[in-house]
Amino acid sequence: MTPELRWLSDPTVFAVNRLDAHSDHLCCRTLDEAESGLTSLRQSLDGAWRFAWSANPAARPADFWQPDADLSGFGTIRVPGHIELQGYGQLQYTNTLYPWDGRSCLRPPQVDWNDDPVGSYVKEFDLDESLRGQRVCVSFQGVEQAMYLWCNGQFVGYAEDSFTPSEFDLTPYIRDENNRLCVEVYKRSSAAWIEDQDFFRFSGIFRSVYLYAKPKVHINDIWLKADLAADNTTGLLTPLVKLDGETDGASVALVVTDPEGYAVYEGPAAGDTIEIEGIQPWSHATPVLYHAVLTLRDADGFLQEVVPYDIGFRRFEMINGVMCLNGERVVFNGVNRHEWNADRGRAIGADDMHAAMAVFKKNNINAVRTCHYPDQSLWYDLCDRNGIYMIDETNLESHGSWQKLGAVEPSWNVPGSLPEWKDCVVDRARSMFERDKNHAAVLIWSCGNESYAGEDILAMSQFFHDHDPGRLVHYEGVFHCRAFDAISDMESRMYAKPWEIREYLESHPKKPFILCEYMHDMGNSLGGMESYVRLADEFDQYQGGFIWDYMDQALRHTDALGRSVLGYGGDFADRNTDYNFSGNGIVYADGAEKPAMQDVRYWYDTPARRAAHDARNAAAAARADRDAVKA
Repeated sequence: MTPELRWLSDPTVFAVNRLDAHSDHLCCRTLDEAESGLTSLRQSLDGAWRFAWSANPAARPADFWQPDADLSGFGTIRVPGHIELQGYGQLQYTNTLYPWDGRSCLRPPQVDWNDDPVGSYVKEFDLDESLRGQRVCVSFQGVEQAMYLWCNGQFVGYAEDSFTPSEFDLTPYIRDENNRLCVEVYKRSSAAWIEDQDFFRFSGIFRSVYLYAKPKVHINDIWLKADLAADNTTGLLTPLVKLDGETDGASVALVVTDPEGYAVYEGPAAGDTIEIEGIQPWSHATPVLYHAVLTLRDADGFLQEVVPYDIGFRRFEMINGVMCLNGERVVFNGVNRHEWNADRGRAIGADDMHAAMAVFKKNNINAVRTCHYPDQSLWYDLCDRNGIYMIDETNLESHGSWQKLGAVEPSWNVPGSLPEWKDCVVDRARSMFERDKNHAAVLIWSCGNESYAGEDILAMSQFFHDHDPGRLVHYEGVFHCRAFDAISDMESRMYAKPWEIREYLESHPKKPFILCEYMHDMGNSLGGMESYVRLADEFDQYQGGFIWDYMDQALRHTDALGRSVLGYGGDFADRNTDYNFSGNGIVYADGAEKPAMQDVRYWYDTPARRAAHDARNAAAAARADRDAVKA
């Protein structure tokens, strides 16, 4: 197949030769059956890559992927990392406007061919010994925004969707030694019309890249469906395993151990539902995880792979119009969280995630919405371990299309009900679902953010409902288009006033209410939080909200006076821009807590808040009694 530039402006082309999405499990194996240790079947390609930047497609080194290409003019770049934070191109922060607004007159799905920067990446490597002689694939965990891939001079594939993995089979092209992997990354494609999130607009390979080996038979996907019976002590585990390769006669054994290391199940992973007695349910208060190990053997009984995975048993459902976890009403004391680091932008590391989790726990935050894209997998592991409830949000936002002319010109509203956009947005939902489905922390799937409504987003919701009836589906946009109210299982609004929420809740609604964004924390904000959280004490169907947002999006840079400062939109000669509207966090971009966090910590401490409320009521009653006696 010959790669074509026209794919960049065609929404029906979003994946060429890309492998099917799958769970985020890690495959290992023993080097020797007598050894107890496991060795990974992965090989990292993170680090220094050779690199050339071009202002537009016409200026790119079009044949750089050829095996004998002259790379003497190439520099180096760090992977993972953003191109714009490593000395190339223009930094830009914008909220709802598209980056090209005011410079190019475009309609969906057009691309400005004169202003579409290209990054040409080259990585040379030898295969690790543990991967040789097997099928080898490559996984790009995050590339913004569209990528073409070659291996040893052969075209491999193409992919869009910045925030879920893009994986390709390299087996026909890979060698044990002297491999050359070439990646062409375009900052903009048709995907730019549906990745219009409120953030800095970056490009490049900003999450990890690694190779992984598939033995002759391989565990391609697992879904350890860990449900909980109504008695809250009986676990219902359904292990669904997909194999590829020489599957005839292969077998998968499963061992599940409790937190103390005692086996609660040992047997085949055959797809049948397994009842396990004496289970401790997973919740924010008790984030109990059980350790599962799947062992794959071929038809001759030889070990091929070992897959470890932690699971939590819980039951999430709607009961009489109220969202309940393990039979009890849940209230989300939540925040919206962009991935962010003041020096590395969205190319964050494990330290950033651990630091954020420590702040969550210190300040009584029990829930997070992954605004407005799926996060790195480690964050889901941390939410599992710490009992943080998640709204997992699809990488979809087209704010700049429908708020312009979408109401009067349907072709502007993407994806809307346009058939050419349907497959790509459903694919984004599928990619997130397949990767994250094993995580106990994920209670709710979200179809995206601020993209109006239409048949295409309805198809996303139907996908989630059809494939995972054990979770609910969220989408705020139906508030603007009630014809598609069926998309969302809950009434979700942004920045509704307390009396508007009360009016809704007093109408005896069918759906519970959450604020997917509220308490917009810009400047000296967060006052009036009490007016919202009190509603949770009064109405069962008010189930909390998610503060906008967790961390300022600001970048450390040197100002004109030589000082190291945090810069917001507009500080980098970026136009158009939304200036310091990127600073909405309850923590600064360097992780320091803002004074507003005191309110968060107090009002999200439900027992303390209720005790204070009861004390105030008791004091008021005592004063009333004294006044009555005096009278």
